[in-house]
Amino acid sequence: MTSPTADLADHLALDASAQDLLFRHARSANTFTDEPVSDEQVAALYDLIKWGPTAMNTQPLRLVVVRSAEAKARLVGHMFEGNQAKTAQAPLTVVLAYESDFHEHLPINFPHKADAKELFGAEEVRHGFAAPQAWLQAGYFILGVRALGLAAGPMAGFDAAGIDADLLVDTTLRSFAVVNVGHPGPDAHFDRLPRHDHDAAVITL
Repeated sequence: MTSPTADLADHLALDASAQDLLFRHARSANTFTDEPVSDEQVAALYDLIKWGPTAMNTQPLRLVVVRSAEAKARLVGHMFEGNQAKTAQAPLTVVLAYESDFHEHLPINFPHKADAKELFGAEEVRHGFAAPQAWLQAGYFILGVRALGLAAGPMAGFDAAGIDADLLVDTTLRSFAVVNVGHPGPDAHFDRLPRHDHDAAVITL
């Protein structure tokens, strides 16, 4: 793996080990050991990622932690075929969902704008607003998993409508990603694919 030149690394506030843990050495995992992920680890994860930014402090992300064998079996049934075995095997799976009625919390979360809740009276407006904010929070979620010393296996290959109608029935939550979490197991990683270099990805106007 290519390491950054010393002068670039010197511009970062994190030390080299933290840089590697969160970014350079971190990988999406496809298999996991059977070592459990505790409730305390999940609590520590959320306590860290809750500080991520969202527009108007809306915080629509909800973590649906799938622990029981019965719930895991139901979830696996909604995963696309290529994601079923890895989800069944993972010690913990988290459905990332957004709260479509996030606006109900705005009087507390965004108190300096008295009419904030009224801006989101239309359901389609709420869905259109909440989804990108929750995706932003999802990036923080993956970094939080890495900060625990664990690996995340994020997936988009699933029947979201099926999950919503089954595991999230009678709620105002809408699923948008599923993430397996744990310690990486044998053959957990594919070969690392190339990344764009600075000149290809950074545009200065």
